[in-house]
Amino acid sequence: MNSENPETYINHPTWGLLYRISVVDDAQEMFTTLYAQRLFFLVTNDPKGLKFQPIGRTEARMMVENRLRNLRRTGQSQEYDQLQSVFQRTFQ
Repeated sequence: MNSENPETYINHPTWGLLYRISVVDDAQEMFTTLYAQRLFFLVTNDPKGLKFQPIGRTEARMMVENRLRNLRRTGQSQEYDQLQSVFQRTFQ
């Protein structure tokens, strides 16, 4: 998984192509289904491969809001602006 590329896609074995919404931490990222953006997954990259953990829309929204607060607090304005745009398209 690459945190530098603002548009990252992975293939889920059941749900097909997923679009990355946000980095959560060093080993986790949040993805959503590409077209409907109704199913959300925390994707963990570990030595055994990718692990997909489904999460609810409310939990996903709260995680992105927390990430936005952290980016604003640490002054990462370019990443903040990109994530704010994704947040508005996905949750509003």
